Amino acid sequence: MENGNGNDPCKSSALQEDVYQGIDDGVKVNSKDQRDALVGEPKCVICGRYGEYICDETDDDICSLECKQARLFRISNSLLPVCSSSTQKLLATDECFYVRDSVDRSGPPSLTCDQTELLRNKLEINVKGDAVPAPVLAFSSCGLPEKLLQNMETAGYVMPTPVQMQAIPAALDGQSLLVSADTGSGKTASFLIPIISLCAKFRQNFSNPRKPLAVVLAPTRELGIQVEDQAKLLGKGLPFKTALVVGGDPIARQLYRVQQGVELIIGTPGRLIDLLIKQDIKLDDVKIFGLDEVDCMLQRGFRDQVMQIFTALSQPQLLMYSATISQDVEKIASCMASDIITVSIGKPNRPSKAVKQLAIWVESKQKKQKLFDILRSKHFMPPAVVYVGSRTGADLLSDAITITTGIKALSIHGAKSMKERRKTMRSFLVGEVSVVVSTGILGRGMDLLGVRQVIVFDMPNSIKEYVHQIGRASRLGEEGIAIVFVNEEDKKLIPNLVDSLKSSGAVIPRELGNSRYNVAPMPSGKHPKKRKYGG
Repeated sequence: MENGNGNDPCKSSALQEDVYQGIDDGVKVNSKDQRDALVGEPKCVICGRYGEYICDETDDDICSLECKQARLFRISNSLLPVCSSSTQKLLATDECFYVRDSVDRSGPPSLTCDQTELLRNKLEINVKGDAVPAPVLAFSSCGLPEKLLQNMETAGYVMPTPVQMQAIPAALDGQSLLVSADTGSGKTASFLIPIISLCAKFRQNFSNPRKPLAVVLAPTRELGIQVEDQAKLLGKGLPFKTALVVGGDPIARQLYRVQQGVELIIGTPGRLIDLLIKQDIKLDDVKIFGLDEVDCMLQRGFRDQVMQIFTALSQPQLLMYSATISQDVEKIASCMASDIITVSIGKPNRPSKAVKQLAIWVESKQKKQKLFDILRSKHFMPPAVVYVGSRTGADLLSDAITITTGIKALSIHGAKSMKERRKTMRSFLVGEVSVVVSTGILGRGMDLLGVRQVIVFDMPNSIKEYVHQIGRASRLGEEGIAIVFVNEEDKKLIPNLVDSLKSSGAVIPRELGNSRYNVAPMPSGKHPKKRKYGG
């Protein structure tokens, strides 16, 4: 890949194709790291940003290593015949520029320790544990089934995100993981891809009896539905079936689905326990146990239920994920698997850098009017999610928004039926509804496509929940905005909120900065000086 020059037809000195050399030379890895093209400058053929480099193989202008791979992948696919056999290989140099020419695609290429450390430092991949495999820079170097790779390409998975680079090879290696990464960073795919691959390969060799091979638990029905939808999309055409086991739907139908034979059960803890206790389902063959939003699953009322299910399994591989993970969760995870590997991307328990936070100091009685003003202004970016603290508050506020502003709004919370909640989400995601007013039910794990603005009307009970809620405004690094209403009624969270705003460079309202509750913990060993009075 060469540096591009819009005015000079001659190419400058070539960079080595190896991505690690590219990182050494400062070549941009992701397209989002590249600036926009100015007038007269070359544009990337993939994303339209500044075409700083020229692809060696095609002479196209590209902005980054990510877009080079996307370009070569498209070209290599166009060279394949329509009815190509599953054993046919793409040209290795065209298929993925990360991997040197090799016929064997059964595993990731061997990297030196220096290359691995360089890559992890570049992408802020932090790991703890023994025998952690090196990250991969191409899905095709993971030894995944061809059909799975095709499904991933169809679904838009071109280049792995940092969490996928490290978590997928470790999970495929059979290691238990505790993973922390920003909301919208691709965590769900990073555990579903190895689950689908391992289940499909196992089922090809052992087909009967068809008992579940993996279980993934989620804290809400909505998140469970979303995980299953993605699993179905990625597992299409493979010996891989799923069952959704959540409250709100008829238990008989769910039991029948499991008994018909599935590879993966996705569910909420309570309903799965109901099936285990009251019905005839067996989890003897379960080899992988996944916990999405693990900090929620191990700290709230779910913990006893989760541990009850875990003890019913026979030492499964653990895959546990969240955007926020506390030390208590780390301790519990270490007890569940002594050899667990910890993976974190960026600074743990921090809001996504892609989300711009805007804090507004507003008294409780003025919140509604302030919200209406925002929704009527040019700053409103539909579709948007408004987070409130109660179910009744969600219903009342959604009605008030519709009546006062004329903007169609609906509410969603745990007291509504599964049918109502599905209908609301469908209307919201297809654009029929501009605003959804939600309790914390949409705060965790939900992939709200198209949403780039959230409004935290009522501060949640913890700063971790706040991080999850504002994270809904960004997906895969795309910029979003989170507006948060705050006043002295949120006194318990004010110090942490100020810290969160400072960490992202957000403006701190004068009232918030001067609040008597904005008291940071005193550093150890330092004590305030006593005032001396003259006598």
